[in-house]
Amino acid sequence: MPRDTNPLVVSRVIGDVIDPFTPTTDIQVFIDGVPICNGYRLRQSQVASRPRVDIGGQYFRILHTLVLVDADSPSPANPYLREYLHWSLSISISLPMLVTDIPSSTNPSFGNEVVPYEAPQPTMGIHRLVMVIFRQPRRQILLAPEWRNNFSIRQLSQVYNLGDPVAAFFYHCHRENGTGGRRA
Repeated sequence: MPRDTNPLVVSRVIGDVIDPFTPTTDIQVFIDGVPICNGYRLRQSQVASRPRVDIGGQYFRILHTLVLVDADSPSPANPYLREYLHWSLSISISLPMLVTDIPSSTNPSFGNEVVPYEAPQPTMGIHRLVMVIFRQPRRQILLAPEWRNNFSIRQLSQVYNLGDPVAAFFYHCHRENGTGGRRA
């Protein structure tokens, strides 16, 4: 039986954070102006500022929601705070991590920031930072959660009728002097 080579499956992002889906939108992520790939490994200092995210598409009227969570908070061996919310957007603010109302063919700076960006600060292990993009059925108001711990992307999708993700991306982050491997 052939093994799946999708990095989201291999890294267990699909399963731990999101359900299987068919990507329908392109996404490019840049750290300090450099494009990165799924699974790229970064230190805390490299993610002190929010990443630049470009969302593909041809129609400015199609809106998206972007969410960034830590799938391994507080540690990969014991992620009891999984999914720690780092950013939530809907389009148009300066330092976000839950962002909504992002038009296609643009980036989160055109959206409404629901939760400001909080730089990841893992204290142990290598953490998976998972970015998920949803296509919004219409312009809508998303309420900021009361806390960032134990956020659920699946629940967000269900409450706001966002459906399946249209794109997802992840990168690894570890402390400055960390060099250890991931633990299952």
